[in-house]
Amino acid sequence: MPQTPPRFVILDRDGVVNLDSDQFIKTPDEWVPIPGSLEAIAALNQAGFRVVIASNQSGIGRGLFEMSALNAMHEKMYKALANLGGRVEAVFFCPHTAADGCDCRKPKSGMFEQIGERFGIELRAVPVVGDSLRDLEAGVAVGCVPHLVLTGKGQKTQDKGGLPAGTRIHDDLAAFARWLVTGDGAAPAHKSPAPSHEPPNEAPRAQPR
Repeated sequence: MPQTPPRFVILDRDGVVNLDSDQFIKTPDEWVPIPGSLEAIAALNQAGFRVVIASNQSGIGRGLFEMSALNAMHEKMYKALANLGGRVEAVFFCPHTAADGCDCRKPKSGMFEQIGERFGIELRAVPVVGDSLRDLEAGVAVGCVPHLVLTGKGQKTQDKGGLPAGTRIHDDLAAFARWLVTGDGAAPAHKSPAPSHEPPNEAPRAQPR
């Protein structure tokens, strides 16, 4: 019998999985999961989804913390997830600042391209979940379906407007997981007019801050 191809979900980290801070998350003690987010990842796993994280981590490039601190944060996350029967397949991150002009810092799509290559998958129609416009733009650039959560910077992102057409809005990662698994718990898809010469689900790439 033919095998069903694996289903993936790509998540931003800060403001989606864990609480965010304008001063950056620099230590394992500062890495605090948003209530219900780890349970949401476990629920996605149990429904057959493989979860990958794609995260800008310019704190490394700014010299605010070392790779060892980032690894320790993720080890804390992995252990907490394992206690709930969940897991993240991999964490892709960009350590660069905007001034570096790299291809991996969101809203550029380099990290997403790396995910597709690493797992040998086509990213078209894969859900991408973020709390900022650049998270969604990076995913839309490779064909992902955008989902905004209102945690972290999400409410400000929604208020500012300019979301990619078709973006669905959820209160948090738990609400997104419920919607994806059961079809319940999401606001209507965001609609924005698109010129007739552009595909409706494409959005121009913004410059990184």
